[in-house]
Amino acid sequence: MAQSTSVSALIKEKRQKSKRQKLENLVPAFLFAAASVSVLTTVGILLTLIVETAMFFSEVSFREFFTSTEMQPLNRNNPTFSILPLLSATLLSTVIAMFVAIPIGLTTAVYLSEYATESARRVLKPIVEVLAGIPTIVYGFFAFTFVTPVLREIIPILDRTNILSPGIVMGIMIIPMVASLSEDALSSVPNSMREGAMAFGATKFEATVRVVIPAAISGIIASFVLGISRAIGETMIVTIASGSNKNLTFDITQSMQTMTAYIVEVTSGDAGAGTTAYYSLYAVAITLFFFTLAMNMLAKYISKRFREAY
Repeated sequence: MAQSTSVSALIKEKRQKSKRQKLENLVPAFLFAAASVSVLTTVGILLTLIVETAMFFSEVSFREFFTSTEMQPLNRNNPTFSILPLLSATLLSTVIAMFVAIPIGLTTAVYLSEYATESARRVLKPIVEVLAGIPTIVYGFFAFTFVTPVLREIIPILDRTNILSPGIVMGIMIIPMVASLSEDALSSVPNSMREGAMAFGATKFEATVRVVIPAAISGIIASFVLGISRAIGETMIVTIASGSNKNLTFDITQSMQTMTAYIVEVTSGDAGAGTTAYYSLYAVAITLFFFTLAMNMLAKYISKRFREAY
């Protein structure tokens, strides 16, 4: 009887091991499938952009799209397609945003990392990061209904929709990204380097500027590049506050349209599906895709090229 019970227990144990082994074999397959979702999504997006962009360039030449200066896709008599007006507006808004985000974000990071007490850091850092959680459409209405009227009091020639106001608000939105990433880079610098600098007679400020910031420069520059990428891809702020003027200009007081705002305009139904104007949004989108891809690759290159190991 005991021998029979022992055999039964062994059979039962073997079956349980077999089930566990099957489950163990399924786990890698499940994890691989989960990891493949992002890759397949990226490939699907890229294939869609390439196919639809090819439809556009079958009707519009590369030369016209990249060298002409007029963008009038809905002109029935003589539609023109050029990326330059949209590109200039995108770059202008990005430059304005970084003029706001870089100095404020970096000085915030320096204060949190080098000067703030632990209690002050626990209070101030979450407050700064709250800005990152505000929906971008709220920033857009803030730019249109508050920042623009204030700026028009200072600059009377400023249009009701312009590129200056959304550029400033985008900079405010990007501050948490620059501050957080830069603060992480500064905090990773060993305290021994700070103490060594001050042992040689350097003040706190001199140690920060001449030792800590150069040691963390790869992370700081990477935060700037990622901030630029974020500004290039911003949609709702510029859609609401920058206007829809597609003329090539560098006057920041005028109404302008960025690449993302143009995509929103076309997809809102102004251009019929299957028309050249409709396919132009994919040509603009793939240009934007490669811009942001280049910025992300540049950030990774800078991080690896100038990274200091401690």
